[in-house]
Amino acid sequence: MAGTTSPRPEVAARVRRFSPAERWVHRVTALLMGVCVATAACLYVPQLAELVGRRALVVTVHEWSGLLLPAPFLAGLASRAFRGDLRLLNRFGPHDRAWLRRGAAHRKAGKFNAGQKLYAGWLAGAVLVMLGTGLLMWFTHLTPLAWRTGSTFVHDWLALTLGVVIAGHVGMAWADPEARRGMRTGSVDPEWAEREHPLWRK
Repeated sequence: MAGTTSPRPEVAARVRRFSPAERWVHRVTALLMGVCVATAACLYVPQLAELVGRRALVVTVHEWSGLLLPAPFLAGLASRAFRGDLRLLNRFGPHDRAWLRRGAAHRKAGKFNAGQKLYAGWLAGAVLVMLGTGLLMWFTHLTPLAWRTGSTFVHDWLALTLGVVIAGHVGMAWADPEARRGMRTGSVDPEWAEREHPLWRK
């Protein structure tokens, strides 16, 4: 029929990778983490502190963005697709150990490769530690001085490590346009899926 249009072949052939809920969890988490990192830099780098000023406001924004950081994850638990991907991220099989040992040309991965699983697990643990140490630093009247001192040390050094690791994550994503497209639109090219994640969907 002349008035009927069919979907473009390249759109129809794409493979669904992430649901809308998963993409929103990622975006909101990235936004909150970005605010945390930016405000932390303004608090600890003298040149940025002088440029931005209003230290009390920066501290407040930093505290609340950090406190809200687990919220997208908790909201995402209402999504079946999100819970399904969490189960995949928490399973480390023989192919993941092989992925870490072998060269890039011989690596086999499911929906998530071993590097992504390690990153997700490490980031989840780091966020919990940052939240705990941040609360100890925030409510100073509830804890002994030794606790606050230790919390400050852990919080500061873990924040620096987080900044480096997140920069690496962003750099790797920037080098893979199709992976970014999958997170932005929810679907990926089937050839990319077969090349980068050959055990996925089998």
